[in-house]
Amino acid sequence: MRSAFAHLTTTSILFLISTVTFANDLERAEAIGWLEKIANAARQLNYSGTFVYQHGDQVETSRISHYVDRSGEFEKLQALDGPRREIVRVNGEIYCYDHENRILRKQTNAPRRNFPALIPEKLANLADFYDLRTGGQERIAGYDSQALMLEPKDGFRYGHKLWADVATGLLLKAKLLNERKEVVEQFTFTQVEIGAGVTREMTRPSVDAGPAWRRDSTSADESSTEAGWIVKSFPAGFRKIMEMRRTKEGTSGYTTHIVYSDGLASVSIFIEPLPLKRRPAEGLMRHGAVNILFRPMTDQMITVVGEAPPSTILQIGNSVSFQGR
Repeated sequence: MRSAFAHLTTTSILFLISTVTFANDLERAEAIGWLEKIANAARQLNYSGTFVYQHGDQVETSRISHYVDRSGEFEKLQALDGPRREIVRVNGEIYCYDHENRILRKQTNAPRRNFPALIPEKLANLADFYDLRTGGQERIAGYDSQALMLEPKDGFRYGHKLWADVATGLLLKAKLLNERKEVVEQFTFTQVEIGAGVTREMTRPSVDAGPAWRRDSTSADESSTEAGWIVKSFPAGFRKIMEMRRTKEGTSGYTTHIVYSDGLASVSIFIEPLPLKRRPAEGLMRHGAVNILFRPMTDQMITVVGEAPPSTILQIGNSVSFQGR
């Protein structure tokens, strides 16, 4: 009797384990399906709306208009608070209009990470570093939304909670959670229109940058290694997605900008000549969701910035070195 009972108990436990595993796999697959829907919606739908960005005690309001047709993808992002600024994207080219200083900056092949396009198109590795699950439904900006949670499996990235429009998948709200699961950053649509009411005209710049405007152009090249700087050790899942160099205005030097990302978390590395007239900052500091490391090295200043835990910033920043061409 004991042998039969023990066998039954073992069989029951194995059945329960397989049932829980199957349920978890189903929930993970459902969450990945929603993430794919969110990523596609931000790039393939026509939408226009106003959203609020909160970080620390700061609140910023912006308006975004996004339009897609056979000729390509167009977008305009306008700051509604503070200095007048807008960013216009035409396929792979980004134009940044600084109205206050009459400066037009152009970037080519720059990565896109503005709300609501926070989710990468390639999701293959996210489940390796985040536990994915669905939540309940809520009403946001007049739309029924589905909640999703992405909880980090290690201490090298922050957690995310997302809300997507049930009908279209457009991201309506996003929260960034630090290692203590505190909300350190939040985007929320307060009003948004999806579909036929959005036109191409809504994505055009509001100003004609004439001869009085100064122009500044940079180009990002994902495969560039010309500067010779490398990161010898970075957390699993992170990879280099961008490298570019920009000449420092009024000098013969330049700044190297390198970006590493796991698809959600991004870390920027800036390398520039050390200032000669003042002692540079040094060490790690935090500003809301952002951690910043200042590291002088020989005649260069290395600055590492990212919405990631201190452990990530320190590991990347302390392993930057010059390999040469």
